[in-house]
Amino acid sequence: MLIGAAILAVAVPVAALYPYPLTPRIGGGQAIGTVAPPPQPAIGAVYERRLFALAEGDAPPADAPALTGIAGRLNRDAVALVRIADGSARTLKIGESVDGWRLESLAIDAAFFTRGRERVRVAMGDAEPSVE
Repeated sequence: MLIGAAILAVAVPVAALYPYPLTPRIGGGQAIGTVAPPPQPAIGAVYERRLFALAEGDAPPADAPALTGIAGRLNRDAVALVRIADGSARTLKIGESVDGWRLESLAIDAAFFTRGRERVRVAMGDAEPSVE
């Protein structure tokens, strides 16, 4: 029994490492076709488009506040520094409103405002807010 176990211990790794043919055959000797991946787009086209582009026909509201900065710790005591339509600057805590826009949440580089059913993501330093 010990000799049979030794033969099996040598035969299993050898059988596992045995080189099989590169083109496997099915049944009557037909080769399995390979699947080619779809062609990749030109890399230049990826760099030419905006990362967060607006959908065609969507124009962001002109009266949405512009985010100039974020101060404090996110999820604790962060406030948004915003410039409103008349050009003045204000600080807003989450839940506060200005010009009908309510500050819903803050991210590391953006603020989310709502007005009714409309939701707008305003990126820091972005000239135009993007509508979601």
